[in-house]
Amino acid sequence: MKKERVVIKIGSSSLTADGGGLSRSKLLEFVEAASALHQDGHQVVLISSGAVAAGFSGLKYPTRPVTLAGKQAAAAVGQGRLMQAYTEAFRHYQIETGQILLTRDNFSNKSQYQNAYSTLTELLQRGVLPIINENDSIAVDELTFGDNDMLSALVGGLIHAECLMIITDINGIYDANPSTDPNAKRYHFLSEIEDEQFEQAGGSGSAVGTGGMKSKLQAAKTGLSLGLRAFIGKAEGPSSFQDILAGKGDGTYIGFPGRFVLNSKKQWLALHSLPAGELIVDDGARTALLQKGRSLLPAGILEVHGRFEKASVVEVKDNRGNLIGKGQVNMSADEIKDIKGKSSQEAVERTETQRAEVIHRDEWVPSEKERK
Repeated sequence: MKKERVVIKIGSSSLTADGGGLSRSKLLEFVEAASALHQDGHQVVLISSGAVAAGFSGLKYPTRPVTLAGKQAAAAVGQGRLMQAYTEAFRHYQIETGQILLTRDNFSNKSQYQNAYSTLTELLQRGVLPIINENDSIAVDELTFGDNDMLSALVGGLIHAECLMIITDINGIYDANPSTDPNAKRYHFLSEIEDEQFEQAGGSGSAVGTGGMKSKLQAAKTGLSLGLRAFIGKAEGPSSFQDILAGKGDGTYIGFPGRFVLNSKKQWLALHSLPAGELIVDDGARTALLQKGRSLLPAGILEVHGRFEKASVVEVKDNRGNLIGKGQVNMSADEIKDIKGKSSQEAVERTETQRAEVIHRDEWVPSEKERK
């Protein structure tokens, strides 16, 4: 079997005991399965929930807290416990682990995004198994990534993984709720995720997790667009991850990977960068950007909205208001206003830059709708 880079996301519901605390036996079972995959020569990255579940009992909460402050306090206590349990368990298989805590800010900040890529790449090349969780204790928005589902897809795209496994306590995606509808049928394979699957998905199925099936579907869909194939389902037994990789998993397989695969720089532009303004372009510029693979020149710009400086990210829309993509500009908003509609030669003469392109094609990415 071809050696692959695999991202495995394990949800809270798969790691907790009946009383709501961390289940050591379940954790050990997942570690054994991940170790088998690692020892087969695959590079494994673990995205693990469970910090809140591992920590709330230490704060003398009778059940999982429901307030943001309670969850963040529980995560502060539980993250250390969770990582200690993983480190000790993987040490039994002579596998070194490394912990990384991430928030949305780490993805929207370009330098932090690049640093995350460099760190993860170095760890994998050194044979280390990274264990990643959202930094719940300081996250501004409550469990921003949706119980780590979206985080797992974004990490998979960041490191150019081939396979994303989203492990949960439900064995796949159904066309109805299997808990209430005895005629519900499971999808064994989906080539892509349609609106129909989102409509059929319910909410969170567990008292200890926050990400329901819609969250997992959205993560899988994002993963496909980043070049991963995905699996959503159960994992039980020491060979479970090997079985999933071999096509024998208890769940739903999704994809072929998306045809339009974004490199790391363009992933950051498309998914994480925060636009500081927008440019309205004419039909000629729209065609040049989307169909001819060219840069955005001043002649095609009709309007400039917002105040931004050189190297800012802006949205680009056509003259009907449709978003067609995002890009990093080579000049400020004031400079672009001064040269919009003009020829490239005039633009060079009127600006300090020697480059006529407002957005170079290497700093441009079309919107998701236009990538299809």
